[in-house]
Amino acid sequence: MAVLAVACFATLDTATKVAVATVPVLMGVWFRYTFQAMATTAVLLPLHGRSVLRTRHPGYQLLRGLLLLGSTMFAFLSLRYMPMAEFTAVVMVTPLAITVLAATVLKEHVSPLRWTLVAGGFVGTLLILRPGGDAFGWAMLLPLGLVGTNAAFQILTSHLVRTENPLTMHFYTGWVGTVATSFALPFVWQALPSWHSWGTLFLMGVAATVGHFLLILAYRRAPASTLTPYLYAQIAFAMLGGWWVFHQVPDTASLLGIALIAVCGAAGAWLTMRERRIPIEPVEP
Repeated sequence: MAVLAVACFATLDTATKVAVATVPVLMGVWFRYTFQAMATTAVLLPLHGRSVLRTRHPGYQLLRGLLLLGSTMFAFLSLRYMPMAEFTAVVMVTPLAITVLAATVLKEHVSPLRWTLVAGGFVGTLLILRPGGDAFGWAMLLPLGLVGTNAAFQILTSHLVRTENPLTMHFYTGWVGTVATSFALPFVWQALPSWHSWGTLFLMGVAATVGHFLLILAYRRAPASTLTPYLYAQIAFAMLGGWWVFHQVPDTASLLGIALIAVCGAAGAWLTMRERRIPIEPVEP
C-alpha cells in the first residue's frame, strides 16, 4: 500500500508537470486542493459526523494548512522548470532537514551518525543542483523552498498528533488550501485549451486523493519505521514518469546524487521513526 501510495504521488507529479505547461499554477493548485477537500468531506462526514470538525488548536490547523499550501506552490513551480527525478530526489531530503531543525530549533541531541547522513544528503543535493554549472538557474532553488516548508509542516504535525485526530488534521488541511486559493482564483482563471487539460487536472485530484487514502491504510497496518524506507520508491517512479512522458534521463552526476539522497534519507528517516521523535510523511504536492 505504501509503494502504491508513492506511485500515486509520482503520478500526481507527472500530471502536474504536464498541467503547468498550459494551466496557471494557482489554478492547478486550487483544483488539486478542491478535489481532495470535497472527496475527503464526502467520505469523512458520513462516517464520523461533526466529530471530525472538533479541534483544540484551530490556529495551528490553519498554520499547518498554509505550510502545506506553500509546499504545494513550490512543488508546482519546481515541476514547471525541473526534471521529474531530480526534483523528487531533492525534496526527499526533507527527513534530513527535519534532523537539522530538531537540533537547532527543538534543541534535541543529534548523533554523529545522523550528522553524517545529513552531510551525505547535502552532497547528493549539490551533485544534482551543481551551483555554478551551466545547468544551474534560480529555478533549481525552488525545491529547497519546498524542503523548508515541508520540514516545518512535519514538525508542526508532530506537535498536533499528540492531541488531534489525524482525520481531522487531514480534513482541515484540504479545506485551508481550498479556501486560501479560492480568494485568488478570479484573478488567474482562464479557459482551458482542451478537454485534455481538464483530464490532466482530474488525474491530479484522483492521484492525490487515492495516494493519501492508501497511505492511511498502510499506516494502520504497519509501523512507520517499517514503511518509511519504501517511501523512497517514489524516486524510481518519478524517474519512470520523467522518462516515459518527457523523455528525461538523469546524467551520471545526478544519478549519483539521487542514490546518495535515497540512501542517506531513508536511513535518517528510519532512525527518526525508530527513536519515535517526529513522524515522517511522504513529500507530495
